[in-house]
Amino acid sequence: SAGNTVTAATPVEVADDPCFALLSSSGLLARTSSASTPGRGEGRANHDVVVSAVRTTARGEVGVLTSRGRLLRVGVLDMPELPDSANDPNLQGGYPLSEMLPLVPGERALALSSLPTDGPGLALGTRDGIVKRVNPEVLGRDEWEVIGLREGDEVVGAVELVTGEEELCFISTDAQLLHFPAAGVRPQGRAGGGMAGIKLGVGQQVAFFGAFEPTDAVVVTASGSSTALPGTEAGSVKVTPFSDYPGKGRATGGVRSHRFLRGEDTLVAAWAGPGPARAAAASGAPVDLPEANGRRDGSGTPAAQ
Repeated sequence: SAGNTVTAATPVEVADDPCFALLSSSGLLARTSSASTPGRGEGRANHDVVVSAVRTTARGEVGVLTSRGRLLRVGVLDMPELPDSANDPNLQGGYPLSEMLPLVPGERALALSSLPTDGPGLALGTRDGIVKRVNPEVLGRDEWEVIGLREGDEVVGAVELVTGEEELCFISTDAQLLHFPAAGVRPQGRAGGGMAGIKLGVGQQVAFFGAFEPTDAVVVTASGSSTALPGTEAGSVKVTPFSDYPGKGRATGGVRSHRFLRGEDTLVAAWAGPGPARAAAASGAPVDLPEANGRRDGSGTPAAQ
């Protein structure tokens, strides 16, 4: 009615301060409130496994690398800000990435990128065993392809390289682990289809691809049955020092990383990277892992229910 004044919401100005953009294993996005490296304290919480963290600024932009080989631009300011904590960041207050980005059915977010315009670029590994290094470049659109995928293939791991001296690591569903230097992969432009990364056995595929500094890295393997319904088969879990695995040449088969017990015939999950490893269920609930003293070709211990 007349006499009532309508006040427009005043946008709050946010300083363009340095921060980290974070992606959780359950697909939540958030940003830190400062440039200090996220904590590594004890005290687990739901949604505390961060699969990707990149340095950026509060008003900056980052890229999201997806299983379809796409890089999607997203504004950091749209991500909720987490309070500072000495513990691992708890992304329970994060925002579902699927609501911020136009993903297609079946497309998964794999990692964040700071959208570098120089440096060693990105490393990608696909389900069919292809590896690709992508040259950094200035990009003017909101989304673009970063690999020419073959029909039926998809990206399983994507990493923004820091030095270009990292080890690239594949783990296959039949528990073969192959690692070789990133320097052995010639960088390509965005349209390139990559090159042979790991030689796969018949009917097998890549369970994990990553890039990391090998110092203090660990390997996590979880075995189960390929005939069990997803999520019903706990199987056996093993954590092994990465230093136990000798490097082999690119496009070879690697070395065995897990011995299957009766009733097990596949890896249902695998990961390698800087220790200590952190695990979470699909719901974001913390999962305890055994100590990093498993034998390279040993079997796992029964997973906690």
